Amino acid sequence: MSESAKTPADFWFDPVCPWAWMTSRWMLEVEKVRPVEVRWHVMSLAVLNENRIDEMPESYRERIRPGGSSWAPVRVCIAAEQQYGSEVLGPLYTALGTRIHNQGLGQSRDAIVAALQDAGLPASLIEAADTDAYDKQLRASHKEGIDLVGQEVGTPVIAVPGADGEQIAFFGPVVTPAPKGEEAAKLWDGTLMVASIPGFYEIKRTRTAGPVFD
Repeated sequence: MSESAKTPADFWFDPVCPWAWMTSRWMLEVEKVRPVEVRWHVMSLAVLNENRIDEMPESYRERIRPGGSSWAPVRVCIAAEQQYGSEVLGPLYTALGTRIHNQGLGQSRDAIVAALQDAGLPASLIEAADTDAYDKQLRASHKEGIDLVGQEVGTPVIAVPGADGEQIAFFGPVVTPAPKGEEAAKLWDGTLMVASIPGFYEIKRTRTAGPVFD
């Protein structure tokens, strides 16, 4: 099947978000069981929350303040995209997320450098972690996703074709553990179904379990 025949799914992620990580692993499974092409984009929880930082718990504030630890992974991702193309984002996200979430290594410089090397990218990209050189492009990528879905969300954001082929964006789906096989396919089919209903916005329930990394 040609790439043009596949259904596009645009996915905005922040590597530090465990829930985005769960959803991204589901989307990789969907690519195996449905004719789908995931197109990866960077968004930033630090950018999303910078104007409401005083409302956040103190421990979270420190991470999202300028220079905080949440800035480094997204800055490295956007630098990699700008220098080497959007096709590097998927492998880099997988390498980063595996270390940050599955291995529990956090977003240290050593973890990011190791992820860069695993994704076949130069370790020198770590230099982007401490500079705002690509922040304009980061904010533009973030804005693209948020403009589609609205302000009252977090990560992940996915956009899929609606009834008329226009992009319909949602926060989520939030799911744990990441569904596999036919369960992944059913959730994808449901996502397309609700996107096809004009005026559909939200289904939600309280989370009773944390992310399950497998």
